[in-house]
Parts: sequence; structure tokens; C-alpha cells
Amino acid sequence: MIENNVSIIMPSYKSERFITKSIESVLNQTHKNWELIIIDDCSPDNSLQIIKEYCNIDSRIRLVTHEKNSGVAESRNRGIKEAKFPYIAFLDSDDLWEENKLEVQLNFMEQNKAAISFTQYYRINEVDEKIGEVNRIPDTVSYFDLLKGNVIAMSTSMMDMRVVEKIKFEKIGHEDYLFWLMALKSGPIALGINLKLVHYRVHSTSLSSNKLKAVTYTWHIYREWLNLNIIGSAYYFFIHEFNAVRKRLQL
Repeated sequence: MIENNVSIIMPSYKSERFITKSIESVLNQTHKNWELIIIDDCSPDNSLQIIKEYCNIDSRIRLVTHEKNSGVAESRNRGIKEAKFPYIAFLDSDDLWEENKLEVQLNFMEQNKAAISFTQYYRINEVDEKIGEVNRIPDTVSYFDLLKGNVIAMSTSMMDMRVVEKIKFEKIGHEDYLFWLMALKSGPIALGINLKLVHYRVHSTSLSSNKLKAVTYTWHIYREWLNLNIIGSAYYFFIHEFNAVRKRLQL
């Protein structure tokens, strides 16, 4: 039995179509010592009512509501502030976990004394059909490795709270990528778990489908947030985009 508990952070906005399955994938976990913190970001649909119903069903589920729409970055930051357990896991409100995800990852974190870990994942479409899989992740990722391309999918990740407390999500495009860069810049190494434990949902309107915006955000992160010089930015930008194209071809 793993003694350490985990706080799961789930932002929610206009999520009525998928959030039921996401919550159920948490309820079905073989590891039971968790809290699920759902942050409703003023959803105009039926998301809030669905969340409230689950809060009444299971006391481990907690609802936090924003007074005004603030975006996913602020929702995750609010969830971290509300968390009370030593490990943090992130789950987007349209993604799904395999039932042993927490058990496997917590055991891995404990055995390897890991500060950050992440897993392989399946890619699914809006009707839950598998449309690809990511089964080539590195065993270790440093800050300089990550500059060459983001290999950490948010819903696959788990972190030691002591790392999370030092950083926050910024309200920019590619906030996930910047978050991981800042986390690794502070010193930890992220460890990869070569098992597919997550179903990552791809939408036709997602950031990954808007390649022009994505490359703009990446350049902005290098130059404005990480303060890389023009040569360093160009070097990592070229490798980042090369790796992004290669990844798409593999999928």
C-alpha cells in the first residue's frame, strides 16, 4: 500500500461532453488515496452541474469555482493552491486514465525518488477512437533536452509538491511547455515511464492543430521568458520544429 496521497488537478471549461468520462477514469483508479480538485472556470454549459453531482457521490472530489473566466493557467494555479497532498497529478477534463495509472506512477516515483515523471499515451479523437500512440519517450529529460521539444503531456505527469510550489503556470500560449521548462530549469530531471497509461484527446480546434500559433508561442518562450539570445533561440527553435515534424510523421 502506498502511503503517499496525490492531489489531482482538473481545470474545467465547457467540458460537459467529456468530463463525466474523465472523472470516472479517476474513480476507477486502483490506487484510492487521492483527492480530485476540479476548478470550474465559469462554464456556460452544464459542466458545473455534472461536477456537483459527482461531489455529492464521492467526498474525495472537491469543486472550486472562479468568479470570472480566467483561463486554464489560472485554473491550474488555483488547484495547486488548494492541494493538500505531497504529489500533484494533472488531468485535463477531456482526457482519460488507465485504471492503474496512479498506482504505477506513484510506485515509480517512490522507488526512483523522482521529482517529476511522465508516461506514454494513446491519442484519441472526439468519439474515443484511437488515432495514434506515443510510445517513444526518453527515460530522462533535462532542461536542455526539453528546449529541443516538449515530450511531457500534461495528463501523463506527476510531480512532487515541493517542485510545484516553486513555479506557476503563466497565462500565455504554450503554458504547459513553459511550465515544464521552468520546472526543469530549477534542477530536477523528469523520468519517463514507458507504459501507455493515458488517453490524450485531440480536437480539431486544439493548439496542436494550429501550427502557426504554436511556432510563434515557442519562439516567444525562448526569447521573452527564458531570455535566450538570438543564436541560442534559433538553434533550439530549429531542433524543436524538426522534432515536431518527425513526431507527427511517427504518429
